Amino acid sequence: MPIDEIRRNKEEKVAKLKKLGIDPFPAVSGRDTEIRDALENFDSLAQDKKEITIAGRIMAKREHGGSLFADINDGSGKLQILLKEDVLGAEKYSLFNDYFDIGDFADFTGILFETKRGEKTLEAKDFKLLTKTLLPLPEKWHGLKDIEERLRKRYLDVIFNPEVREMVEKRAKFWSAFRKFMTDKGFLEVETPVLENTAGGADARPFITHHNALGIDVYLRISGGELWQKRLMVAGFEKTFEIGRIFRNEGIDDEHLQDYTQMEFYWAYADYKKGMKLVEEMYKYVARETFGTLEFDIRGHKVDLDKKWEIYDYTGTIKEMTGVNVLNVDSKQVEEKLRELKVEYKNEGFNLERAIDCLWKYCRKNIAGPGFLINAPVVISPLAKRLSDNPKLTQKFQIIIAGSEMGNGYSELNDPLDQAERFKEQQKLREAGDEEAQMYDKEFVEALEYGMPPTCGFGVSERLFSFLMNKPARECQIFPLMRPRDKEK
Repeated sequence: MPIDEIRRNKEEKVAKLKKLGIDPFPAVSGRDTEIRDALENFDSLAQDKKEITIAGRIMAKREHGGSLFADINDGSGKLQILLKEDVLGAEKYSLFNDYFDIGDFADFTGILFETKRGEKTLEAKDFKLLTKTLLPLPEKWHGLKDIEERLRKRYLDVIFNPEVREMVEKRAKFWSAFRKFMTDKGFLEVETPVLENTAGGADARPFITHHNALGIDVYLRISGGELWQKRLMVAGFEKTFEIGRIFRNEGIDDEHLQDYTQMEFYWAYADYKKGMKLVEEMYKYVARETFGTLEFDIRGHKVDLDKKWEIYDYTGTIKEMTGVNVLNVDSKQVEEKLRELKVEYKNEGFNLERAIDCLWKYCRKNIAGPGFLINAPVVISPLAKRLSDNPKLTQKFQIIIAGSEMGNGYSELNDPLDQAERFKEQQKLREAGDEEAQMYDKEFVEALEYGMPPTCGFGVSERLFSFLMNKPARECQIFPLMRPRDKEK
């Protein structure tokens, strides 16, 4: 039957129900028991013949010898309902048969029993319509191949795909585990601005919007409040963290999103080496709490978070894999190597920083991890302290898992003079066309002039969750941003 005809038929049922004095969309349900609880306590409830009321969506409906059976799902579980004409009466029985469709929400009051086939069932003594649907549920959702349609109608994807429901629940556990770990370690959860005059704390292209009340253009933040949390270190807080949304106006692929969740922490009187120890402990804790294991198959890599975490030297690894010494090279030389390796890159705003980063990403794909990448050059680390024995390198570390970066931290730069100079260099890159280079934040430099203690900072995004799930990043968001249908090409 065409969808328009089905909808008209359902609208007619709504009108007829109203004429019968039945509200198709009442506000109150009589539910007193979740299906999960009914199943877990089935034996005692059935033995005591205790009358309960459950509610949920009708997922199946079938008639059998003067009786009706329906399958009800409330999100916690599924239960079969038996409706008998001699129990309900002919009028009530016909009401359900004629007006209640698959997809409708209803509650049912009755007693639990087990059928001859061993099916746990509730025999209904009464029922009530809770929500009348106007569109039918798809019959073969599992056969739907169009991932775009599944993401667009995620609510249907959750109904018919238990893996998606499980993903949503694990996502909540994932961030709850981070929060518990940090608070148990004495970190204070804070909230910092999402709208900023200067987009700082990362190399990324920001979204720009207009603030009507102040009459100014502002940026949506590209980091988890890095420059703000450092101000809190100046203020005397020793341990802070934030879990919040980040916005980057960049491309879409299996690893990158434009609107996502990130956790960042800042730890006074700690350096990157202490940070590495804490992060390894944190990742193991979060993985266990969320997935119940430390062993994962991720994009062709077997990853065991419980094994010894390796240390990868930035310049040494690149030289070993490509023959290029990034500390003694210019952008043209790196560009030649990228072409030789058939690595794609953007010509717009291309410079030495971007060239080295592209070369490293080529090498990174071959590293399964888990491990720490250390000793990154200053040119690609504008916010990290220099190594005291080699000022060309920084006290920075990245987590490498399954060929990708899964977190980034460093001993924070707290020398305001050095920070100002690095911001100036970044500003030159922006003026030369690099839209991802960092902006000069004069007020942040001023805050550093009041003094910030030695501090370790670290950030990790939901990319880690998608990798541990072994799924593309967009599929691991509950409602990813989609292009409107009228804008589709």
